[in-house]
Amino acid sequence: MRKHLVLAALILIQVGCTFGPKHMRPDAASPAIYRGSMETTATSESLGDAKWWTVFQDEELQKLVRSALTENLDLKIAAARIEQAQAQLGITRADQFPTIGANGGASRQRSPSNPVFPAFEANISQLGLSSVWQLDFWGRYRKATEAARANLASSEWGRKAVVATLVSNLATAYFQLRELDLELEVSKGTLAARRESLGLTRTLEEGGAISRVDVHQAEILVEQAARQIPDLEKRIEQQENLIGILLGRNPDAVTRGLKLTDQVMPPSIPPGLPSTLLERRPDIRQAEWRLASANARIGVAKAAYFPQISLTGAVGFQAYSMTGLFDSQVFNAGTGLTQPIFEFGRLRSNVRLTEAQKQELVLTYRQAVQQAFREVSDALVSVRKNREYRERQQSLQAAARSAADLSAVRYKGGATSYLEVLQSETDLFDAEIGLARAQLNERLAVVQVYNALGGGWQ
Repeated sequence: MRKHLVLAALILIQVGCTFGPKHMRPDAASPAIYRGSMETTATSESLGDAKWWTVFQDEELQKLVRSALTENLDLKIAAARIEQAQAQLGITRADQFPTIGANGGASRQRSPSNPVFPAFEANISQLGLSSVWQLDFWGRYRKATEAARANLASSEWGRKAVVATLVSNLATAYFQLRELDLELEVSKGTLAARRESLGLTRTLEEGGAISRVDVHQAEILVEQAARQIPDLEKRIEQQENLIGILLGRNPDAVTRGLKLTDQVMPPSIPPGLPSTLLERRPDIRQAEWRLASANARIGVAKAAYFPQISLTGAVGFQAYSMTGLFDSQVFNAGTGLTQPIFEFGRLRSNVRLTEAQKQELVLTYRQAVQQAFREVSDALVSVRKNREYRERQQSLQAAARSAADLSAVRYKGGATSYLEVLQSETDLFDAEIGLARAQLNERLAVVQVYNALGGGWQ
Protein backbone atom coordinates (compact mmCIF):
# COMPACT_ATOMS: atom_id res chain seq x y z
CA MET A 1 0.00 0.00 0.00
CA ARG A 2 2.82 2.37 0.93
CA LYS A 3 4.59 1.67 -2.36
CA HIS A 4 1.44 2.57 -4.28
CA LEU A 5 1.08 5.83 -2.38
CA VAL A 6 4.71 6.75 -3.06
CA LEU A 7 4.29 5.93 -6.75
CA ALA A 8 1.11 7.99 -6.96
CA ALA A 9 2.86 10.90 -5.26
CA LEU A 10 5.76 10.74 -7.69
CA ILE A 11 3.39 10.65 -10.67
CA LEU A 12 1.50 13.64 -9.30
CA ILE A 13 4.73 15.56 -8.84
CA GLN A 14 5.90 14.70 -12.32
CA VAL A 15 2.60 15.63 -13.97
CA GLY A 16 2.31 18.79 -11.89
CA CYS A 17 1.13 21.81 -13.81
CA THR A 18 2.39 23.85 -16.72
CA PHE A 19 2.55 27.58 -17.39
CA GLY A 20 2.28 29.51 -20.58
CA PRO A 21 -0.49 29.98 -23.17
CA LYS A 22 -1.95 27.10 -25.13
CA HIS A 23 -1.01 27.18 -28.79
CA MET A 24 -3.77 28.20 -31.17
CA ARG A 25 -3.49 28.99 -34.86
CA PRO A 26 -3.76 32.77 -35.33
CA ASP A 27 -6.77 34.14 -37.11
CA ALA A 28 -6.08 34.72 -40.78
CA ALA A 29 -8.88 35.99 -42.99
CA SER A 30 -9.38 33.85 -46.10
CA PRO A 31 -11.20 35.27 -49.14
CA ALA A 32 -14.25 33.41 -50.40
CA ILE A 33 -12.62 33.05 -53.81
CA TYR A 34 -9.19 33.85 -55.23
CA ARG A 35 -8.89 37.10 -57.09
CA GLY A 36 -7.99 36.34 -60.68
CA SER A 37 -9.77 33.01 -60.71
CA MET A 38 -11.92 32.30 -63.75
CA GLU A 39 -14.30 30.30 -61.54
CA THR A 40 -17.20 32.20 -60.03
CA THR A 41 -17.70 29.60 -57.29
CA ALA A 42 -14.83 28.00 -55.38
CA THR A 43 -14.66 24.19 -55.46
CA SER A 44 -12.66 21.73 -53.40
CA GLU A 45 -10.67 20.53 -56.42
CA SER A 46 -7.28 22.23 -56.69
CA LEU A 47 -4.32 21.95 -59.02
CA GLY A 48 -2.17 22.13 -55.88
CA ASP A 49 -3.35 18.64 -54.88
CA ALA A 50 -2.03 17.08 -58.11
CA LYS A 51 1.23 15.12 -58.10
CA TRP A 52 4.05 16.89 -59.89
CA TRP A 53 4.45 14.10 -62.47
CA THR A 54 0.83 14.55 -63.57
CA VAL A 55 1.36 18.28 -64.08
CA PHE A 56 4.71 17.98 -65.86
CA GLN A 57 4.33 15.11 -68.31
CA ASP A 58 7.62 15.42 -70.21
CA GLU A 59 9.43 12.15 -69.39
CA GLU A 60 12.88 13.75 -69.54
CA LEU A 61 11.75 16.49 -67.16
CA GLN A 62 10.38 13.84 -64.82
CA LYS A 63 13.75 12.07 -64.84
CA LEU A 64 15.47 15.33 -63.98
CA VAL A 65 13.09 15.99 -61.08
CA ARG A 66 13.54 12.48 -59.67
CA SER A 67 17.30 12.85 -59.87
CA ALA A 68 17.16 16.24 -58.16
CA LEU A 69 15.01 14.86 -55.33
CA THR A 70 17.83 12.46 -54.43
CA GLU A 71 20.91 14.57 -55.20
CA ASN A 72 20.06 18.25 -54.73
CA LEU A 73 22.27 19.78 -52.03
CA ASP A 74 19.62 22.18 -50.68
CA LEU A 75 17.40 19.17 -50.08
CA LYS A 76 20.20 17.31 -48.33
CA ILE A 77 20.84 20.36 -46.14
CA ALA A 78 17.14 20.41 -45.21
CA ALA A 79 17.31 16.70 -44.33
CA ALA A 80 20.35 17.36 -42.14
CA ARG A 81 18.38 20.04 -40.30
CA ILE A 82 15.66 17.51 -39.59
CA GLU A 83 18.24 15.15 -38.10
CA GLN A 84 19.54 18.00 -35.94
CA ALA A 85 16.02 18.79 -34.73
CA GLN A 86 15.41 15.11 -33.95
CA ALA A 87 18.62 14.94 -31.92
CA GLN A 88 17.77 18.17 -30.12
CA LEU A 89 14.34 16.78 -29.25
CA GLY A 90 15.99 13.70 -27.76
CA ILE A 91 18.34 15.87 -25.69
CA THR A 92 15.55 18.09 -24.42
CA ARG A 93 13.15 15.24 -23.68
CA ALA A 94 15.82 13.46 -21.60
CA ASP A 95 15.67 16.31 -19.05
CA GLN A 96 12.26 15.00 -17.90
CA PHE A 97 13.78 11.77 -16.58
CA PRO A 98 16.26 10.94 -13.82
CA THR A 99 19.93 10.57 -14.58
CA ILE A 100 21.76 7.54 -13.22
CA GLY A 101 25.52 7.24 -12.95
CA ALA A 102 27.95 4.61 -11.71
CA ASN A 103 31.20 5.13 -9.87
CA GLY A 104 33.85 2.83 -8.58
CA GLY A 105 37.43 2.71 -7.45
CA ALA A 106 40.14 0.63 -5.82
CA SER A 107 43.20 1.48 -3.72
CA ARG A 108 45.92 -0.26 -1.77
CA GLN A 109 47.55 1.17 1.32
CA ARG A 110 50.53 -0.11 3.29
CA SER A 111 51.77 1.35 6.61
CA PRO A 112 54.99 0.35 8.41
CA SER A 113 54.99 -0.36 12.10
CA ASN A 114 55.71 2.38 14.65
CA PRO A 115 55.72 2.57 18.47
CA VAL A 116 52.03 3.38 18.49
CA PHE A 117 50.45 1.32 15.65
CA PRO A 118 51.47 -2.03 14.28
CA ALA A 119 52.16 -2.46 10.59
CA PHE A 120 49.12 -3.02 8.39
CA GLU A 121 48.15 -3.39 4.76
CA ALA A 122 44.72 -2.50 3.33
CA ASN A 123 43.00 -3.11 -0.04
CA ILE A 124 39.95 -0.90 -0.43
CA SER A 125 37.40 -1.12 -3.28
CA GLN A 126 34.12 0.68 -3.73
CA LEU A 127 31.22 0.57 -6.21
CA GLY A 128 28.06 2.62 -6.28
CA LEU A 129 25.14 4.08 -8.23
CA SER A 130 23.88 7.63 -7.95
CA SER A 131 20.77 9.28 -9.34
CA VAL A 132 19.49 12.85 -9.72
CA TRP A 133 15.94 13.69 -10.79
CA GLN A 134 14.86 17.26 -11.48
CA LEU A 135 11.12 17.11 -10.85
CA ASP A 136 9.14 18.81 -13.57
CA PHE A 137 6.40 20.02 -11.26
CA TRP A 138 5.96 23.34 -13.08
CA GLY A 139 6.19 21.92 -16.60
CA ARG A 140 9.50 23.55 -17.50
CA TYR A 141 10.95 20.48 -19.19
CA ARG A 142 7.65 19.45 -20.73
CA LYS A 143 7.29 22.87 -22.34
CA ALA A 144 10.90 22.72 -23.54
CA THR A 145 10.15 19.32 -25.08
CA GLU A 146 7.01 20.75 -26.69
CA ALA A 147 9.12 23.55 -28.19
CA ALA A 148 11.69 21.07 -29.49
CA ARG A 149 8.96 18.89 -30.99
CA ALA A 150 7.51 21.95 -32.73
CA ASN A 151 10.97 22.80 -34.07
CA LEU A 152 11.19 19.29 -35.49
CA ALA A 153 7.81 19.68 -37.21
CA SER A 154 8.94 23.06 -38.55
CA SER A 155 12.09 21.45 -39.99
CA GLU A 156 10.04 18.72 -41.64
CA TRP A 157 7.73 21.26 -43.27
CA GLY A 158 10.81 23.29 -44.21
CA ARG A 159 12.10 20.31 -46.15
CA LYS A 160 8.76 19.99 -47.93
CA ALA A 161 9.00 23.67 -48.84
CA VAL A 162 12.44 23.00 -50.32
CA VAL A 163 11.00 20.10 -52.35
CA ALA A 164 8.18 22.26 -53.72
CA THR A 165 10.59 25.06 -54.61
CA LEU A 166 13.02 22.60 -56.21
CA VAL A 167 10.32 21.07 -58.43
CA SER A 168 9.14 24.54 -59.44
CA ASN A 169 12.65 25.86 -60.11
CA LEU A 170 13.64 22.81 -62.14
CA ALA A 171 10.48 22.92 -64.27
CA THR A 172 11.05 26.65 -64.82
CA ALA A 173 14.69 26.14 -65.80
CA TYR A 174 13.80 23.26 -68.14
CA PHE A 175 11.07 25.22 -69.92
CA GLN A 176 13.42 28.19 -70.26
CA LEU A 177 16.01 25.86 -71.80
CA ARG A 178 13.48 24.52 -74.30
CA GLU A 179 12.45 28.08 -75.18
CA LEU A 180 16.08 28.96 -75.89
CA ASP A 181 16.29 25.83 -78.03
CA LEU A 182 13.24 27.06 -79.94
CA GLU A 183 14.77 30.51 -80.43
CA LEU A 184 17.95 28.87 -81.72
CA GLU A 185 15.92 26.74 -84.12
CA VAL A 186 14.08 29.83 -85.40
CA SER A 187 17.34 31.75 -85.75
CA LYS A 188 19.07 28.97 -87.68
CA GLY A 189 16.06 28.49 -89.95
CA THR A 190 15.88 32.23 -90.59
CA LEU A 191 19.61 32.40 -91.24
CA ALA A 192 19.41 29.59 -93.80
CA ALA A 193 16.50 31.29 -95.60
CA ARG A 194 18.23 34.66 -95.64
CA ARG A 195 21.46 33.20 -96.97
CA GLU A 196 19.48 31.67 -99.80
CA SER A 197 17.86 35.04 -100.43
CA LEU A 198 21.28 36.73 -100.36
CA GLY A 199 22.56 34.32 -103.02
CA LEU A 200 19.59 35.11 -105.23
CA THR A 201 20.11 38.85 -104.72
CA ARG A 202 23.77 38.60 -105.69
CA THR A 203 22.81 36.72 -108.85
CA LEU A 204 20.33 39.44 -109.78
CA GLU A 205 22.90 42.15 -109.05
CA GLU A 206 25.48 40.47 -111.26
CA GLY A 207 22.91 40.38 -114.06
CA GLY A 208 22.25 44.10 -113.63
CA ALA A 209 18.63 43.60 -112.55
CA ILE A 210 19.09 45.28 -109.17
CA SER A 211 21.51 47.68 -107.52
CA ARG A 212 24.32 46.95 -105.09
CA VAL A 213 22.19 48.49 -102.32
CA ASP A 214 19.84 45.52 -102.41
CA VAL A 215 22.77 43.16 -101.90
CA HIS A 216 23.93 45.10 -98.84
CA GLN A 217 20.41 45.07 -97.44
CA ALA A 218 20.26 41.30 -97.89
CA GLU A 219 23.63 41.03 -96.13
CA ILE A 220 22.19 43.04 -93.23
CA LEU A 221 19.37 40.49 -92.88
CA VAL A 222 21.88 37.63 -92.83
CA GLU A 223 24.03 39.27 -90.16
CA GLN A 224 21.02 40.13 -88.01
CA ALA A 225 20.06 36.47 -87.92
CA ALA A 226 23.64 35.21 -87.55
CA ARG A 227 24.46 37.41 -84.58
CA GLN A 228 21.66 35.84 -82.53
CA ILE A 229 23.13 32.35 -82.70
CA PRO A 230 26.33 32.76 -80.57
CA ASP A 231 24.38 34.59 -77.87
CA LEU A 232 21.70 31.89 -77.80
CA GLU A 233 24.29 29.11 -77.68
CA LYS A 234 25.94 30.86 -74.73
CA ARG A 235 22.65 31.22 -72.87
CA ILE A 236 21.73 27.60 -73.58
CA GLU A 237 24.97 26.31 -72.11
CA GLN A 238 24.58 28.56 -69.06
CA GLN A 239 21.02 27.31 -68.59
CA GLU A 240 22.29 23.73 -68.71
CA ASN A 241 24.82 24.65 -66.03
CA LEU A 242 22.01 25.99 -63.85
CA ILE A 243 20.04 22.77 -64.26
CA GLY A 244 23.15 20.79 -63.35
CA ILE A 245 23.43 22.65 -60.05
CA LEU A 246 19.75 22.00 -59.30
CA LEU A 247 20.47 18.32 -59.93
CA GLY A 248 23.33 18.39 -57.44
CA ARG A 249 25.89 17.73 -60.19
CA ASN A 250 28.72 19.54 -61.89
CA PRO A 251 27.69 21.44 -65.04
CA ASP A 252 27.00 19.12 -67.96
CA ALA A 253 24.77 18.71 -71.00
CA VAL A 254 21.05 18.15 -70.38
CA THR A 255 18.98 15.57 -72.24
CA ARG A 256 15.94 17.10 -73.95
CA GLY A 257 12.44 15.73 -74.16
CA LEU A 258 9.39 17.36 -75.73
CA LYS A 259 9.65 20.64 -77.58
CA LEU A 260 8.32 23.67 -75.77
CA THR A 261 5.28 23.79 -78.04
CA ASP A 262 4.56 20.09 -77.37
CA GLN A 263 4.53 20.40 -73.57
CA VAL A 264 1.14 19.24 -72.24
CA MET A 265 -0.76 22.02 -70.49
CA PRO A 266 -3.44 21.33 -67.86
CA PRO A 267 -6.83 21.73 -69.51
CA SER A 268 -8.00 23.84 -66.58
CA ILE A 269 -6.50 25.52 -63.50
CA PRO A 270 -8.84 24.84 -60.55
CA PRO A 271 -7.46 26.82 -57.58
CA GLY A 272 -9.66 25.15 -54.96
CA LEU A 273 -10.93 26.58 -51.69
CA PRO A 274 -8.79 29.43 -50.33
CA SER A 275 -9.11 28.06 -46.78
CA THR A 276 -7.32 24.84 -47.77
CA LEU A 277 -4.24 26.81 -48.82
CA LEU A 278 -3.25 27.15 -45.15
CA GLU A 279 -3.01 23.38 -44.89
CA ARG A 280 -1.30 22.75 -48.22
CA ARG A 281 1.39 25.43 -48.37
CA PRO A 282 4.50 24.06 -46.62
CA ASP A 283 5.92 27.52 -45.88
CA ILE A 284 2.72 28.45 -44.00
CA ARG A 285 2.80 25.21 -42.03
CA GLN A 286 6.45 25.84 -41.23
CA ALA A 287 5.62 29.34 -39.97
CA GLU A 288 2.83 27.91 -37.80
CA TRP A 289 5.13 25.37 -36.14
CA ARG A 290 7.74 28.05 -35.51
CA LEU A 291 5.01 29.97 -33.73
CA ALA A 292 4.08 26.88 -31.71
CA SER A 293 7.69 26.53 -30.59
CA ALA A 294 7.85 30.17 -29.50
CA ASN A 295 4.57 29.74 -27.64
CA ALA A 296 5.98 26.78 -25.68
CA ARG A 297 9.12 28.74 -24.77
CA ILE A 298 6.92 31.23 -22.92
CA GLY A 299 5.95 28.38 -20.58
CA VAL A 300 9.63 27.55 -20.06
CA ALA A 301 10.36 31.16 -19.16
CA LYS A 302 7.43 31.42 -16.71
CA ALA A 303 8.32 28.14 -15.01
CA ALA A 304 11.68 29.67 -14.05
CA TYR A 305 9.82 31.84 -11.48
CA PHE A 306 9.18 28.77 -9.34
CA PRO A 307 11.50 26.59 -7.30
CA GLN A 308 13.37 23.72 -8.87
CA ILE A 309 12.94 20.52 -6.90
CA SER A 310 15.39 17.67 -7.25
CA LEU A 311 15.60 14.18 -5.77
CA THR A 312 19.00 12.62 -5.22
CA GLY A 313 20.01 9.16 -4.14
CA ALA A 314 23.01 6.88 -4.01
CA VAL A 315 23.65 3.26 -3.14
CA GLY A 316 26.87 1.28 -3.00
CA PHE A 317 29.29 -0.69 -0.88
CA GLN A 318 32.86 -0.59 0.25
CA ALA A 319 35.03 -3.61 0.75
CA TYR A 320 37.94 -3.48 3.19
CA SER A 321 40.46 -6.21 3.34
CA MET A 322 42.27 -5.21 6.52
CA THR A 323 42.67 -6.75 9.92
CA GLY A 324 40.20 -5.37 12.42
CA LEU A 325 37.93 -3.73 9.77
CA PHE A 326 34.81 -4.96 8.01
CA ASP A 327 32.81 -4.46 4.78
CA SER A 328 30.14 -1.76 4.78
CA GLN A 329 27.14 -0.75 2.66
CA VAL A 330 26.27 2.88 1.87
CA PHE A 331 22.86 4.35 1.07
CA ASN A 332 21.66 7.94 1.05
CA ALA A 333 18.70 9.83 -0.35
CA GLY A 334 17.68 13.45 -0.24
CA THR A 335 15.87 16.29 -1.87
CA GLY A 336 16.91 19.77 -2.85
CA LEU A 337 15.09 22.99 -3.64
CA THR A 338 16.36 26.04 -5.48
CA GLN A 339 14.27 29.20 -5.53
CA PRO A 340 15.35 32.39 -7.31
CA ILE A 341 14.96 35.46 -5.08
CA PHE A 342 16.89 38.42 -6.43
CA GLU A 343 17.36 38.22 -10.21
CA PHE A 344 17.14 41.98 -10.84
CA GLY A 345 14.47 41.57 -13.49
CA ARG A 346 16.21 38.77 -15.42
CA LEU A 347 13.29 36.33 -15.24
CA ARG A 348 10.67 38.98 -15.97
CA SER A 349 12.66 40.25 -18.93
CA ASN A 350 13.08 36.70 -20.24
CA VAL A 351 9.30 36.22 -20.15
CA ARG A 352 8.81 39.51 -21.97
CA LEU A 353 11.42 38.45 -24.53
CA THR A 354 9.67 35.15 -25.29
CA GLU A 355 6.29 36.88 -25.51
CA ALA A 356 7.71 39.45 -27.93
CA GLN A 357 9.27 36.67 -30.02
CA LYS A 358 5.92 34.95 -30.17
CA GLN A 359 4.20 38.17 -31.23
CA GLU A 360 6.74 38.60 -34.02
CA LEU A 361 6.03 35.07 -35.27
CA VAL A 362 2.27 35.68 -35.11
CA LEU A 363 2.76 38.62 -37.44
CA THR A 364 5.15 36.58 -39.58
CA TYR A 365 2.52 33.86 -39.91
CA ARG A 366 -0.17 36.32 -40.96
CA GLN A 367 2.25 37.91 -43.39
CA ALA A 368 3.01 34.49 -44.90
CA VAL A 369 -0.72 33.85 -45.34
CA GLN A 370 -1.27 37.20 -47.04
CA GLN A 371 1.74 36.64 -49.28
CA ALA A 372 0.43 33.19 -50.23
CA PHE A 373 -2.96 34.59 -51.28
CA ARG A 374 -1.21 37.29 -53.26
CA GLU A 375 1.03 34.75 -55.04
CA VAL A 376 -1.97 32.63 -56.02
CA SER A 377 -3.87 35.66 -57.33
CA ASP A 378 -0.82 36.89 -59.25
CA ALA A 379 -0.29 33.45 -60.75
CA LEU A 380 -3.95 33.05 -61.76
CA VAL A 381 -4.04 36.37 -63.56
CA SER A 382 -0.72 35.47 -65.22
CA VAL A 383 -2.19 32.24 -66.54
CA ARG A 384 -5.17 34.04 -68.05
CA LYS A 385 -3.36 37.07 -69.44
CA ASN A 386 -0.35 35.16 -70.74
CA ARG A 387 -2.70 32.90 -72.64
CA GLU A 388 -4.43 35.91 -74.17
CA TYR A 389 -1.05 37.46 -75.03
CA ARG A 390 0.15 34.24 -76.68
CA GLU A 391 -2.99 34.11 -78.81
CA ARG A 392 -2.43 37.71 -79.96
CA GLN A 393 1.25 37.01 -80.60
CA GLN A 394 0.30 33.97 -82.63
CA SER A 395 -1.96 36.12 -84.79
CA LEU A 396 0.82 38.70 -85.12
CA GLN A 397 3.28 36.01 -86.22
CA ALA A 398 0.85 34.70 -88.83
CA ALA A 399 0.29 38.21 -90.18
CA ALA A 400 4.04 38.90 -90.25
CA ARG A 401 4.66 35.70 -92.21
CA SER A 402 1.99 36.61 -94.74
CA ALA A 403 3.50 40.08 -95.11
CA ALA A 404 6.99 38.63 -95.57
CA ASP A 405 5.80 36.17 -98.21
CA LEU A 406 3.93 38.91 -100.07
CA SER A 407 6.94 41.24 -99.95
CA ALA A 408 9.16 38.51 -101.43
CA VAL A 409 6.68 37.97 -104.28
CA ARG A 410 6.40 41.73 -104.93
CA TYR A 411 10.16 42.10 -104.92
CA LYS A 412 10.67 39.26 -107.36
CA GLY A 413 8.04 40.82 -109.62
CA GLY A 414 9.78 44.19 -109.48
CA ALA A 415 6.85 45.90 -107.73
CA THR A 416 8.85 47.03 -104.68
CA SER A 417 12.38 47.57 -103.43
CA TYR A 418 14.36 45.25 -101.21
CA LEU A 419 13.84 47.70 -98.34
CA GLU A 420 10.28 46.39 -97.98
CA VAL A 421 11.61 42.83 -97.86
CA LEU A 422 14.13 43.90 -95.21
CA GLN A 423 11.44 45.37 -93.00
CA SER A 424 9.07 42.43 -93.48
CA GLU A 425 11.75 39.86 -92.72
CA THR A 426 12.78 41.77 -89.59
CA ASP A 427 9.17 41.95 -88.41
CA LEU A 428 8.70 38.23 -89.03
CA PHE A 429 11.83 37.28 -87.11
CA ASP A 430 10.82 39.46 -84.15
CA ALA A 431 7.30 37.99 -84.22
CA GLU A 432 8.60 34.42 -84.19
CA ILE A 433 10.94 35.11 -81.28
CA GLY A 434 8.12 36.93 -79.48
CA LEU A 435 5.84 33.93 -80.01
CA ALA A 436 8.44 31.56 -78.53
CA ARG A 437 8.73 33.76 -75.45
CA ALA A 438 4.95 34.07 -75.15
CA GLN A 439 4.66 30.28 -75.25
CA LEU A 440 7.30 30.08 -72.50
CA ASN A 441 5.52 32.63 -70.30
CA GLU A 442 2.25 30.75 -70.68
CA ARG A 443 3.89 27.58 -69.35
CA LEU A 444 5.82 29.38 -66.63
CA ALA A 445 2.51 30.81 -65.38
CA VAL A 446 1.26 27.26 -64.88
CA VAL A 447 4.41 26.41 -62.91
CA GLN A 448 3.90 29.58 -60.87
CA VAL A 449 0.28 28.86 -59.99
CA TYR A 450 1.08 25.21 -59.16
CA ASN A 451 3.80 26.31 -56.74
CA ALA A 452 1.67 29.13 -55.29
CA LEU A 453 -1.14 26.65 -54.56
CA GLY A 454 1.30 24.54 -52.53
CA GLY A 455 1.83 21.76 -55.06
CA GLY A 456 4.98 19.80 -55.73
CA TRP A 457 6.02 18.42 -52.33
CA GLN A 458 3.43 15.65 -52.08
